[in-house]
This record gives sequence, structure tokens and C-alpha cells, in this order.
Amino acid sequence: MNPIRILLADDHTVMRNGLHLLLERQPNLTVVGESSDGRETVRLAQELSPDVVVMDIAMPNLNGIEAARQIGTANPDIAIVILSMHSDESYVIRALKAGARAYLLKDSAEGDLIAAIRAITEGKSFFSPAISRILVQDYMRQLEQQHVEDTYELLTARERELLQLLAEGKTNKEAAGMLNLSVYTVETHRTHILQKLNLHSVPELILYAVRKGIIA
Repeated sequence: MNPIRILLADDHTVMRNGLHLLLERQPNLTVVGESSDGRETVRLAQELSPDVVVMDIAMPNLNGIEAARQIGTANPDIAIVILSMHSDESYVIRALKAGARAYLLKDSAEGDLIAAIRAITEGKSFFSPAISRILVQDYMRQLEQQHVEDTYELLTARERELLQLLAEGKTNKEAAGMLNLSVYTVETHRTHILQKLNLHSVPELILYAVRKGIIA
């Protein structure tokens, strides 16, 4: 099996060196480039075509969110892991909208990074456990404050199946094949899911699935 090729981007040399050592200890992971600058990261991603970019959200010259957006636009096959000090939902959803598939808190990156890389190279999403806990707690608090029932109960069994597949990163076509449905039917179900859950995009759907414990 070919090794997973990783571009590592962080403007803190100590952090970058530590992550480099961690990654290189794994038999099927290899660091093909390093960067300390957002614009340089975009350039190296185009030049090296890594499988994964591991990137700090706070980068000089171009922040990690915008760098992720540019990398994803140029090459959607590159999977992106965002490292951040911020645990609030606004940062997470901005990262997801920019194309990131994993969001890790920097203080837990050493313990979570390998699992995150494995997950996103399999087409899944990954969040630091602390992020998942915060999202679940915030969601439950909102339900209590608003005195509303969990809208998940409004979904049919088929819609719940599809919700998980979409949250894991499956395309409409892939989900249609797995569920033995037409792409048109999947698109219709997807529209109904978003309407029932009052969601407006796939990143919001992913966060919802994390809150519900449907995906890690």
C-alpha cells in the first residue's frame, strides 16, 4: 500500500517539528513538505499534490480557512485537517465550509492526529473528542432553553440512513449506490432532511451528526 503523503503547515516551529516526528513514526505516513505560511502552503499543495494537508488555522499572510478553500478549489482530492485553539462552533463550521474534513484542537493534536488522518483518507470526518462533547452539550442546552423536541424524530428510517452517509462524506451518487436508490431519490431525501432539521448546508448537517453522536 502506498504511504499517505502529508503536507504539514504551522508557523510554530516547535509544534511543526513535534507533529513531523509523530507522523514519521507511522509506517505508512510520510511528510512530503512543510510550511510556515498560508500562501506557501497553497503553493506547495499545488506543487506536491499531497493526500493530506495538516494546517494551523492561524497562519501568517493567509489564514488556514482561506488556504483550505483555495487548496480545495484547485484540488478537491486533497483532504484537509485543521488545527485550532478555538473550540466554538463558528470556527468549526467555517472550516467545514472551506472544505476541511477534520478539526482538531491543538492541545490534543498529538493524540488525535493519526486517527484524524486515517479517518479522512477513508472519506470520513473527524473532530477532537472535546469538540464533539462541546457540540453535544450546546445542542442539548439549546433544546432545553427553547423547550423543543429533538427534530431527529421527524426523520424516516431511510432519511436517517442517508443522513449518516452524507455526514460521513459520501456523495449523492455513492449514497444512491449503497442504498440501491436513484440519485434523484437521494437528492429528494437530502432536501427533506435539511428541511426537517432546519439545516442549510452539508457542513451544518455534519455538525448536526456530530452532536447526535451519529459520527465521531
